[in-house]
Amino acid sequence: MSKIAYYLQEHLVGEVTDNLEVRRYFSTDGSILQMVPTTVAYPKNEDDVRKTARFSWQLAERGKILPLTARGGGSNTSGAAIGGGIMLIFPAHMNQVLAFDPKQQTVTLEPGISYQNLQQMLQSHGWFLPPCPPSLAYSTLGGGVASNYLGQKSLKYGATGHYVKQLRVVLSNGEVIEVGPLNKRQLSHKMGLTNFEGQIYRQLDKLIEESSEILAAAAKQVKSPRSVSGYNLHDIKDRGSFNLAPLLVGSQGSLGIITEATLSIAPYPEPAELVLISLDDINELKEILPKILDLRPSVFDFINKAAMDTVTSINLSQLAGVLARPEAAIHLFIEFDDFKEADQKKAVKKLGKIVDKAGAWAEVFDPENDHDKFWKIRQSVSTILTGTKGQSRAVPVAEDISVPLEKFVDFLSRAEEVYSELDLNAAAWGQAGDGMVRMRPMLNLAELGDRQKLFNIAGKLYAAVIEMGGSITASAGDGRVRAPYIQKQYGEDFYNLMLKVKKIFDPYGLLNPGVKTASLKDVKSLLRDEYKSSHYEHLAGS
Repeated sequence: MSKIAYYLQEHLVGEVTDNLEVRRYFSTDGSILQMVPTTVAYPKNEDDVRKTARFSWQLAERGKILPLTARGGGSNTSGAAIGGGIMLIFPAHMNQVLAFDPKQQTVTLEPGISYQNLQQMLQSHGWFLPPCPPSLAYSTLGGGVASNYLGQKSLKYGATGHYVKQLRVVLSNGEVIEVGPLNKRQLSHKMGLTNFEGQIYRQLDKLIEESSEILAAAAKQVKSPRSVSGYNLHDIKDRGSFNLAPLLVGSQGSLGIITEATLSIAPYPEPAELVLISLDDINELKEILPKILDLRPSVFDFINKAAMDTVTSINLSQLAGVLARPEAAIHLFIEFDDFKEADQKKAVKKLGKIVDKAGAWAEVFDPENDHDKFWKIRQSVSTILTGTKGQSRAVPVAEDISVPLEKFVDFLSRAEEVYSELDLNAAAWGQAGDGMVRMRPMLNLAELGDRQKLFNIAGKLYAAVIEMGGSITASAGDGRVRAPYIQKQYGEDFYNLMLKVKKIFDPYGLLNPGVKTASLKDVKSLLRDEYKSSHYEHLAGS
């Protein structure tokens, strides 16, 4: 055992190891990148996290940089759950519900709890956390908050950040702070503190005041419904309050390590009305998309024909007898979960009129009997994620983008052109109501030509997204994979502002370095030579 691992094991309650096999196991996440940590620690409690951060800080003061990376289930596709220093694995011990208050409609959690365990507990009491990712069996709440995940119902209920009430966070120097909305008196008190927390509040408040024009310009850059790119500096000051939580949500552990989160929850609605719409011409979606959104569905997803064809090519029998219109250009999946059944029926009736007028085809699924059939079709794209074509596999690249709704169909057409130029199948799926598109080309990362295709796709699709006023990152966070494109997204001024924020919170660059700031050269140097499904991937791109 190395001196560092030995020292940490002496001082932490949780386990510490530098075993090569363990370090290799945690060298990959759901992304295309790989980094082998020097040490792996399984913190037992917040004090373990605090001690580890303090140890890293003290080393940095003596000129030795030992980075820290917080990790949940490792399903993240942006390369934010890997690191070259100390890896903190939260699901092992810090995975509990600490408080459940149905009167206040809140739940307080440790970061390592899985979405699946949380939702099972909440639903047994008639509640749920709406922004829940499809990879709920492996994804953790800490990762969800750190990346500001969308969920299957985020169209109606919003992203994770909407539900964060309060956070406990370990700073880069080992101090523990609680963040939430502060009034003027409370902010004044925080700014008067002589510790690192007080320094952060003073410097950040000054920076925001001096950067109002840069923030206003950056806000105009992205017109899509969903974006978690960059640092969220826009919502820190809101209606007279000052709140660091919106900044830490989506920062992917680069500003602080979340050790506890209090989230608001919602009453669990069931059953729901489910409708599948099939369009023979994708351009028909331009007209009916806004009309469907006016009905306020809880889910409005899509899968294009290329994706359905790919599923069938991998598993010929998977959709046999299930999909009524396999030749349709695009399939739309609509859910209405209003608490009054009459409201659901009314929405379905209005939807039927929209579909009939467009000359499209629709099937209403009985929530009692056909629920599984509906979701079997929707989740069939998981076959793409685990399927193979020779040595090629579905690789996550430019697969978490969002565009303005009026540009949605145009972007799908542009993406098809890019894929066609590279002789690839333009399989696409995602959340049409949020303008979010996911695509994973079949590539063999051991082949130089396919690696070149990967960066070709990323460059062209991100350029198209930015040109259309969209976001390069809709849900999974920038991570290292999308960090090289942030400056193109927002411009040099906002990017430099991000670097200043990072410096305020993390002057030695200890917390997940490279997340939000990696260069294209960095990404290429970390690229795996093989991409394969692992323990953390389950419906991860659905």
